[in-house]
Amino acid sequence: MFPPDLLSRIAPETPVLIAGPTASGKSALALEIAEHQGGVIVNADALQVFDCWTILSARPPAEDLARAPHTLYGHVPWDAPYSTGHWLRDVAPVLHASDRPIIVGGTGLNLTALTEGLADIPATPPEIRAEADALPHDHMLDELDDKTRARIDTANPARVQRAWEVWRATGRTITDWQASTRPPLLPCETAVPIVIDADKDWLTPRIAHRFDDMLDKGALDEVRAMQDRWDPTLPSAKAIGAPELMAFLNGQIDLATARERAIIASRQYAKRQRTWFRARMKNWHAVRISGNQP
Repeated sequence: MFPPDLLSRIAPETPVLIAGPTASGKSALALEIAEHQGGVIVNADALQVFDCWTILSARPPAEDLARAPHTLYGHVPWDAPYSTGHWLRDVAPVLHASDRPIIVGGTGLNLTALTEGLADIPATPPEIRAEADALPHDHMLDELDDKTRARIDTANPARVQRAWEVWRATGRTITDWQASTRPPLLPCETAVPIVIDADKDWLTPRIAHRFDDMLDKGALDEVRAMQDRWDPTLPSAKAIGAPELMAFLNGQIDLATARERAIIASRQYAKRQRTWFRARMKNWHAVRISGNQP
C-alpha cells in the first residue's frame, strides 16, 4: 500500500509524525516503521485515549501491541474531560523518555499543537460547559466573531463549542489566545512529518469495510457495556459509531440504519480531516494513495 522505498527515506534515529484520514492505514505504517527501525508508537488520536473504546476507536489490537512498544492508548477514563491541552501534557514526558517517538493519529489539532504550539487557555468552568451543552450549534456560531469563524472548522460542533466556551469564559477570543502560543514540543523540522493523502475512491470502501469488521469483532457489545452510563455530552461519546449503535440499542433505529449512519459519519469525518491536512500540513511529506492501489 505504501511506497516500497518509504522506509529508506526515513532516518532511523529521527522522530516520525504520521497523520491521515480515518481508515487510511496510519497505524499499520507506524508499526512497520517501529518494527524495521525501532521506536515507540505514540497515540495522537483523540478517541483512542479512552478506556471504553478498543474496537470502536480502531485501537491497535493486542497482537500489534506485542510487536512494538505503544503508549497513550486507553489510558483515560471514559467519563474524564480530555482535550488537546491534556494530550500535550501527557505526551511531553513520553518525548523526553523516548529516543525515537513515532507519533500517529488522525486528530489534526493534536499534531498541529505538537508541532506549532498551543495557547495556554484556562480550563472551561463547569457552569460554562453546561451552558454551552444546552445551546444550539448555530447559536454559538452566530456569537463568534468573524476572525474566529474564518479560522475554525465551522462544520465541526466540537470546534465551535470550544471557541464559544473560550470567549464566554475568558472574555477573549480563541484567536487572541492562539496569538500568544508557547513554543512547540516537537517542531516539524526536528522530525519526519508524513501525511497520508488518500484518494476518496480508495478510502470510501475501506471505511465501510472497517466498520463492518468492527461489528464482527464486537463493537455492539462494547457500546452495550456503556448503555447504563451513556452521556452524549462527554468527549468519549464522540466516537463515530457510538451514538448510532446506542440509538439502535435504545430501540430508536434498526441496525442497518445505525450502520449506514455510522459509515456516512466516518466519510464526513474523513472529508474534514483531508481538508484540515491540506490546509494546515502543506509542508508535511505527502504519501499519496489512489484508487488503483491495493
